[in-house]
Amino acid sequence: MPRQLMKGNEALMKTAMLCGCRAFYGYPITPASEITEAAAVYMPQVGGVFLQAESEVAAINMLYGASSAGIRCMTASSGPGISLMQEGVSYMAGAELPCVIADITRGGPGLGNIAAEQSDYHQVVKGGGNGNYRTLVLAPYSAQEMVDLTAWAFDLADRYRNPVVVLADGFVGQMMEPVEFPRSAVLPQSPDWAVAGNAKTRSNFITSLHMDPNSLEDHNNHLEAKYSEAERQETRAEQWLSEDAEIVLVGYGIIGRILKAVTAEARAEGIRVGVLRPITLYPFPISAFRRTADHARLFVVVEMSNGQLIEDVRLALNGARPVEFLGRTGGNVPSHQELLDFVRTKALEIGASHVSQKEQMAYV
Repeated sequence: MPRQLMKGNEALMKTAMLCGCRAFYGYPITPASEITEAAAVYMPQVGGVFLQAESEVAAINMLYGASSAGIRCMTASSGPGISLMQEGVSYMAGAELPCVIADITRGGPGLGNIAAEQSDYHQVVKGGGNGNYRTLVLAPYSAQEMVDLTAWAFDLADRYRNPVVVLADGFVGQMMEPVEFPRSAVLPQSPDWAVAGNAKTRSNFITSLHMDPNSLEDHNNHLEAKYSEAERQETRAEQWLSEDAEIVLVGYGIIGRILKAVTAEARAEGIRVGVLRPITLYPFPISAFRRTADHARLFVVVEMSNGQLIEDVRLALNGARPVEFLGRTGGNVPSHQELLDFVRTKALEIGASHVSQKEQMAYV
């Protein structure tokens, strides 16, 4: 199949339909609006349902109904809209209803601005709703990963019967790149737990309400067992030139691309630098960090926030190695030169060893 040039947002929505998504409920917000626009154009063409809800609160509750009926469904928004959805996300996790939520992040807090930021990390990864629940969170750094991770998100949502969030900063959603879509489409199928409005499914009962304390505790333990299984089976991270790195640069989303460019230039100067990019933000790829800590001397976390990912990095390393931070907020992005100068300074501070002249030539 030939590659197509399009925005990450549109690529995400087209992938969703190829994966059997047949219901989209949402409300426009920059920088996520192209997802809603694409759903409005394409969903009717595949026999699906598109509805612009009156609010994000309404949209997430419409997903509750569609998912209960066994329909693969999704919504999309950005920070302020995701905030309004949090109660519904908790309800869906509690009722074990699968769905995919795209969060194309913008500046905050409050209305903030429409520039790209990464300040939704705590809200999405730690859960903004009530109760003991988690959402699985995937972080693409390219338009192609908007395709690949969206397809995976629908599979994970069904496998764990849980909401899955595709968390992409505004740059990834808005940039245009060539993408290649799955070569085959998934045909919609109704799972046996769904409520289809017929005699066969009449005994199915979907709720997040458990009035008896012991019953609710059993349900919470059941949910926790699912999340523990995901932590064992579903972690994913990209490691680039990190095998001998003494300074490891950590970032997700668009930051990962800056880290690679800086790493190549630093390597050309002889500094042993590598990249560790988490792709699953929950479950967090703890083992990748601990393996890398065996030889790394310093981790540098780079974020378009005031430091949210850094907390999980520190927890993963558990004090094994020092962690430094470089961040920008308000829609500003750490520049290539800013990060390169930071790396040079840290290399001098720790007395980092250098790669050989022959190795340096590979990055010139």
